[in-house]
Parts: sequence; C-alpha cells; structure tokens
Amino acid sequence: MITDKEFTLRLIRQLSQALEKLILDKPEESLMQKDLDFDSLMRDIFKMNFSEVSSKTKEELIEMINERQERDHKDYYEMLGNLFYFKGKTEINNDFLDKARTFYERYLQTSGIFALPVINRISEIKKALD
Repeated sequence: MITDKEFTLRLIRQLSQALEKLILDKPEESLMQKDLDFDSLMRDIFKMNFSEVSSKTKEELIEMINERQERDHKDYYEMLGNLFYFKGKTEINNDFLDKARTFYERYLQTSGIFALPVINRISEIKKALD
C-alpha cells in the first residue's frame, strides 16, 4: 500500500523529471497532452498553489522542506530548483531565478551528486542576475 509520503515523493520526482524535459526543450508528447498544471501539483505536494509557494521566501521554503524526512530533502530541492528555473526563464522573473539558484545549490549539497547540468544552470543564473 502506498503511503501519503510515498505518493508525494513520487509526485515530486515526476514533476522534476517533467520540468527537466521542458528546460531541455525536449518535452514528450504525453507531457504536452497533460499540460502541466503547476497549481494542482503544488497543492498535492505543499497543500498550497504555485502563487502561494512562490510568494514564500527562500528561508520559509527551506524551513518547510526541513520539516520533511531528511532523506527526501534532495528531491524537494531538485524539484524546486527546476520549477523556479523554468518559471524564471519563461516569465523572465529574477526572483524566481534567485530561488532556483539557492535550491540547486542546496540540491548539490544534500545529494552529493556531481550534476553538470545543474552546475551549468547555476552559472547561467549568476550571469543573468549580475
């Protein structure tokens, strides 16, 4: 039986993978047909819509993540990094890009993974914000 935590973690990973494909401009047709609904996914994951999530400070979001199980933190950070990067690029929003940088950096720290695409995005964001 799938627990609520496992279901939420699965949603986080699916959203992160979908955003990764959109960021790389390689969306699958099934993704295009699903027409990603950020608000409903955010409600399922955080119990609030995207505008409520995006209005929170980086510190508030990190605090929310810290309330979750530690082993899941990297998944939250990766998903939020991808989400704010995608939204920051499509809406040309520097606040979102700054949040993306923070969550990508935290993802690298917590995962211990050397992820060159993430490192490149962090560099790109730093240039855009300077």
